[in-house]
Amino acid sequence: MQVALVLGNAISTVKHRSLENVKLLVCQPLGSDGKSRDGSPVIVADYMGAGAGEKVIITSDGSAVRELYGLQNSPLRWTVLGLVDDFQKSSASKPKEGKNR
Repeated sequence: MQVALVLGNAISTVKHRSLENVKLLVCQPLGSDGKSRDGSPVIVADYMGAGAGEKVIITSDGSAVRELYGLQNSPLRWTVLGLVDDFQKSSASKPKEGKNR
């Protein structure tokens, strides 16, 4: 799973049968800071109703997504798992000094 920024919609005149009536988004995966780019944009199936400018949680686990939505023989790989309301990077906790673990 990874946080991504929705850049906009992807328009397709021809789709696999399993993706008919499914909204496709262009998403930019983001780094752990929630701001920097992490790789190239990807095309993502959207069953959650995300829009341009929103941050979303995406996954590339195609087999799990196909099982979740009951799709068989689908080329689906990337999909939106959730919409991000807020993003905060937690600081890594440091071990207490003087204690061996």
